[in-house]
Amino acid sequence: MNNRAVLFISRPERVSPFFPRFRELGVEVHLSDRLEPALKLMRSKDPAVVFSEAELPGYRAEDFLKTLSREEDKRKVVVFSEQGTAKQAQNIMQLGARDYWLLPLVWEKMEALLPPAEAPEPSQPREEPDNINISTRAIIGEHPAVKRVLDLARKVAPSKASILITGTSGTGKELVARYVHEHSPRKDRPFVAVNCAALPEHLLESELFGHEKGAFTGAVSRKPGRFELADGGSLLLDEITEMDAALQAKLLRVLQEGEIDRVGGTETIPVDVRVIATTNRDVQKSVLDGSFREDLFYRLNVIPLKLPELKDRGEDVLLLAGYFAKRFAVQYSLPVPGFDSGARAWLLDHDWPGNVRELQNLMERAVLLSADTGVISKGHFLLEGEEDLQVQSSGDAVHLEGEGDGVVPLQEMEKRLILKSLKSTGGNRTQASELLGISVRTLRNKLNEYKKQGAGF
Repeated sequence: MNNRAVLFISRPERVSPFFPRFRELGVEVHLSDRLEPALKLMRSKDPAVVFSEAELPGYRAEDFLKTLSREEDKRKVVVFSEQGTAKQAQNIMQLGARDYWLLPLVWEKMEALLPPAEAPEPSQPREEPDNINISTRAIIGEHPAVKRVLDLARKVAPSKASILITGTSGTGKELVARYVHEHSPRKDRPFVAVNCAALPEHLLESELFGHEKGAFTGAVSRKPGRFELADGGSLLLDEITEMDAALQAKLLRVLQEGEIDRVGGTETIPVDVRVIATTNRDVQKSVLDGSFREDLFYRLNVIPLKLPELKDRGEDVLLLAGYFAKRFAVQYSLPVPGFDSGARAWLLDHDWPGNVRELQNLMERAVLLSADTGVISKGHFLLEGEEDLQVQSSGDAVHLEGEGDGVVPLQEMEKRLILKSLKSTGGNRTQASELLGISVRTLRNKLNEYKKQGAGF
């Protein structure tokens, strides 16, 4: 049995860009666009995961699922569609599929479904516990504050109560949301996530509630919203405080009545969805300044979960560093490195403004740079010539500390920080905006402004 293989049932041009990334992880990739060859590959290769388009010429995912005799095989199948419908999603899930996704495919979601690979033998003593799971969705931590959050999450998971997860950027709010879902009776139903800051207001409503054909320019067919696709499961509303006030009122109605109206529709549609919201803002402050509805806050805040910052989690930093070291070593087929005393001291002393996400990005760099020695030292955390830039503010004055910077105009410093955050997150605007503590919309506007000034990205 080859449990490090995946099968795609799809058009090659749609999925082939992901093939090199799977192969980098040592995963065999197989492709088919018809039913019979796909079934033969299921029997001969026994893939860990099957990613199937909902419909192809002469092929339907429902038929594929019906043909599979073992429930174990059906649970390997993730079906994706460009123009999904709620009915199709329900049929797919009822036939035993693992999940139903809307395009575009996201690499992180696919990678998370892969079984852990065996780590190569380390050339140096390993510093992290042997029982660390290298799943990309693992929650690692022994600090009492983390344990309290997870204990409460487990206790409330069986209920349908709305949950509001707060915490600064990079603390793992989406991981905790998934943790709640996976410990609830809804774990076999869809988990659907929407970033409320990633879409303009006029598109977010359609994304959440769906639309009818002809509802607006470009609405060429009926489209189910995320609430419909999450029916029976959980819906994550990420960055909820970025939602427009008018849309907040519509969301409140859905939470109170358990029903939605598609944009341009006349039919009321009942939905059974557990809503989990997250924000890196001070919600109560947003309520006081009028940007967030007080009644919606109380409706979402039935179960509040506040995540601690990494700098307040003590030796969890070392535990997480060991976890990421192992994960990236496996990903790049390198020996799992250890840490020298200088590296451990630096990790414990750093303030971690970007929290766990910053640590993750830093550890990927350190694993690659320490490949020749197998031991991570302090020097591997900073590239040669790179220095920590300290930004201190007092009122309207901003003071910059760092060699060679001199006096820099605030607008130029803002631009530098934005570009640096994009570089550190590999161009991921959502992650970069969280590191900066601004909305994706604000970041998008800033980048457009830089492009008008002649900057190229």
